[in-house]
Amino acid sequence: MNPSIAIIGLGYVGFPLAVEFGKIYPTLGFDIDASRIDELKSGVDRTQEVSAAQLAESKNLRFSSQVADLSTCNTFIVTVPTPIDHFKKPDLSPLLKASEMIGKVLKKGDVVIYESTVYPGCTEEDCVPVLEKHSGLVFNQDFFCGYSPERINPGDKVNTLTKIKKVTSGSTPEIAEWVDQLYKSIIVAGTHKASSLKVAEASKAIENAQRDVNISFVNELSLIFDRMGIDTTEVLEAAGTKWNFLNFKPGLVGGHCIGVDPYYLLHKSESLGYYPQVILSGRRVNDNMGIFVANKLVKLLIQKGKKIGGAKTLMLGITFKENCPDIRNSRVVDIYKELIDFGMEVDVYDPWANAKEVSHEHGIKLVSELGKAYDAIVLTVAHREFLDLAYGELKAKDGVLFDIKSVLDKSIVDARL
Repeated sequence: MNPSIAIIGLGYVGFPLAVEFGKIYPTLGFDIDASRIDELKSGVDRTQEVSAAQLAESKNLRFSSQVADLSTCNTFIVTVPTPIDHFKKPDLSPLLKASEMIGKVLKKGDVVIYESTVYPGCTEEDCVPVLEKHSGLVFNQDFFCGYSPERINPGDKVNTLTKIKKVTSGSTPEIAEWVDQLYKSIIVAGTHKASSLKVAEASKAIENAQRDVNISFVNELSLIFDRMGIDTTEVLEAAGTKWNFLNFKPGLVGGHCIGVDPYYLLHKSESLGYYPQVILSGRRVNDNMGIFVANKLVKLLIQKGKKIGGAKTLMLGITFKENCPDIRNSRVVDIYKELIDFGMEVDVYDPWANAKEVSHEHGIKLVSELGKAYDAIVLTVAHREFLDLAYGELKAKDGVLFDIKSVLDKSIVDARL
């Protein structure tokens, strides 16, 4: 089969994928957000993952928000979000809606490949029944599925899509090979063909669960060392002189993957009657770090004789990582809410974030320029613009500078995480 590809969902994962496939195959970039389609047609990418020059190289790529246009394709790659709800349970609604939409245009011989992060078994147990219901076709007889977990690292201009090894899988041995060869045609780093859809799904789930647990360990160390009056960064630097010491740093764990994916694994595990201890305890530690930072800041202000209510505070950064506009699941918001509850006046400044998006998602109004004489400054995201700010001018007399990223000169800060 000659691939005619549709990428469903043009965010941080789908858009770079569409651009690469569009260099070789007829490719349709599809998104239900018509405004997103309009900006991509004009060569603008709000995620800043693909440059206008890179987009221009994708000669076979077109865009649409019209479902009817999907009927011309025979290979559907789903890259929609898989978030968690307020109860930290998997929210499969975007995935199932995408499956329903594809099912209505699915034809005999078509292949549906999922890249969205899920729990092991989700493709076959949740998505396939939807495809069958709305297509009237039979799985592994009339149509087939693949799973190839995304490994996009937003903001990373070195480890880009084609330079990261790709895990692939298919619902039959023949389809597994076909899916593997499809991705091999664009992934310079090569592929790893998993033995089943479930193995590929599980590999993605544990990639981020492992990082989550490792970060929770150093976060817990920082909580312990804070009580001892020891600088955690200095401890890690000393321990890091051993060749096999893993380089993890304490901090806020947000974003679309590390702070979300473990809950998918937890959900599936609990449904089978096993209640994970290590993964869940790691999540509890990481989810509470924002509250710890806020309380630590308040203690520092009290020690300097500052009044907490009405204290003028500056938070530098609201994206979930440095030098990236991605605000998904940003745990910086936890600090903001806690400081507001203390009655502090909080300015949030972030030159990378989209102010309208932040207001819509979190109800926070970003300031467009920095003021002066802040009682407290919290460096929450290590954007390069923040590394050389005139902190002496921004901070009031006896003010507090809390560098939770440990990127500033230790001599100018009052505390590090």
